[in-house]
Amino acid sequence: MNQIDVNGVLAQIRALSAQTAAQAQPSTPQAGGSSFGSLLKDSIDRVNGAQSDASRQQRAFELGDPNTDLSSVMLATSKAQVSFRGMVEVRNRLVSAYQDIMNMPL
Repeated sequence: MNQIDVNGVLAQIRALSAQTAAQAQPSTPQAGGSSFGSLLKDSIDRVNGAQSDASRQQRAFELGDPNTDLSSVMLATSKAQVSFRGMVEVRNRLVSAYQDIMNMPL
């Protein structure tokens, strides 16, 4: 079993977390750009892709693939986890906004 540099792995996790947070920042749609629905679908597809990649790497590591190391599996899993948590938070805020609008008096 090879040695794992814990500080290096933590630094990579923090860098991926910061990168994911930067990508999650709302961007203003351009005139004639994509609709909200397609933007939301693209975001969900990216989260799904991150989870699929993490699952694929986990499976390869479990089967003993020599090209897959534990640190890359952990990074992919953490990236998928952060992406999913962000998506759940967006969903919660959308539901809250919908409920606020539905509770407005006419």
